[in-house]
Amino acid sequence: MQPMRHIFCVLTGLAALWGAAGSAGTTKGILMELNAADLVGEACRVTFVVTNQTDTPVDKAIYETVLFSEKGSVLMLTLFDFGALPTGVPRVRQFQVSDTSCSRIGMVLINGANTCTVAGDQNEICGSGLGTSSRIDIELKG
Repeated sequence: MQPMRHIFCVLTGLAALWGAAGSAGTTKGILMELNAADLVGEACRVTFVVTNQTDTPVDKAIYETVLFSEKGSVLMLTLFDFGALPTGVPRVRQFQVSDTSCSRIGMVLINGANTCTVAGDQNEICGSGLGTSSRIDIELKG
């Protein structure tokens, strides 16, 4: 009977962890994933998947973005225009980083929202609750 109690405790613990992990995905905010980085000619094309998890559609989102080398030095400070971000619908955005090999980029930092327009007015929604992740070797921070 003792082994059954241990199995029950383990399963209960796993269920609790599963529930916590599931609720983490429902965070309200803008979720940004660095999905790919491909060399196209002399440029690195970076691909993002962005999902607006808020209840408010964003008309225009432009983020100040910093690209760092693998050694940590700043390669470039630029603006990436993510355009409109409707609620709950993933959007894929690609940006060409001229004269830069993808292998030179070690980290991408979203330094903040340069422009965030909701219903024609500037809004803080693009920066508050920004969640970042990366599917590739290049780290994405926000």
